Amino acid sequence: MSGTSWPRRDGSVGIMNRTARLYALVEELRAAAPRPLTVAALAARFEVSTRTVQRDLQTLMEAGVPVRTTPGRGGGWSIDPEMTMPPIRFTVDEASALAAALAAADASAPFAGAARTAAQKIAVSMTGPALAAAQELAARIVALPSRTDSAVRTAVEQALTTNTVLRLSYVDAAGRESDRVVEPAGLLTADGRWYLIAWCRTRRAGRGFRLDRIAAAAPTGEQAQPHDLAELLLGSAAAGAVQPMAPASRTPPP
Repeated sequence: MSGTSWPRRDGSVGIMNRTARLYALVEELRAAAPRPLTVAALAARFEVSTRTVQRDLQTLMEAGVPVRTTPGRGGGWSIDPEMTMPPIRFTVDEASALAAALAAADASAPFAGAARTAAQKIAVSMTGPALAAAQELAARIVALPSRTDSAVRTAVEQALTTNTVLRLSYVDAAGRESDRVVEPAGLLTADGRWYLIAWCRTRRAGRGFRLDRIAAAAPTGEQAQPHDLAELLLGSAAAGAVQPMAPASRTPPP
């Protein structure tokens, strides 16, 4: 990949490829926030054309980075620092692990769309050996999607994130279809399948609904009661399910 010369803050000159420049653009906007920067100023900073900067900013927007433009005098491009992460330096092993995990999130998995945009953002933040290792490993991972209707998947995702009641048409293993009203508690993945774990109002008990057996899902807009996922799994074959590592909250500085 060709690079462009780029003046470092210490006055020396480095060579920056496009991936590194995208990453640096984000950090340049973060450093200036909330003050906007003009395209001309960014172009001069990275010694590229204004057209190149416009193209890079458009790429960032398409990847979901919260950059925005303010027209008129005193306007320019800015970023919301509360909606972005500070620089992260991944080791080669860490980058490879992220590539493997995100590549395994096939198109039919819950939140697959968000996983794809997350992968793009992570790629923008990586350079050098870490980026090369992640790209090489991702190219060697394939996934065989299950048959989950996209409308069903979207309804389940929204119900989980907003904690709202869902109305389902569900087909069991024997082919019998029934209507259920459920209060979602979480998701379970096992043997390549995804299950919605919920309190079933129809059965008045915790139940697991395989996503590829949900024929239809409609949000009701009604707020669901909170349910403990581990309690709903008690007594089932998934009682010993292990919860993935959750993101740790940052410790505030003293």
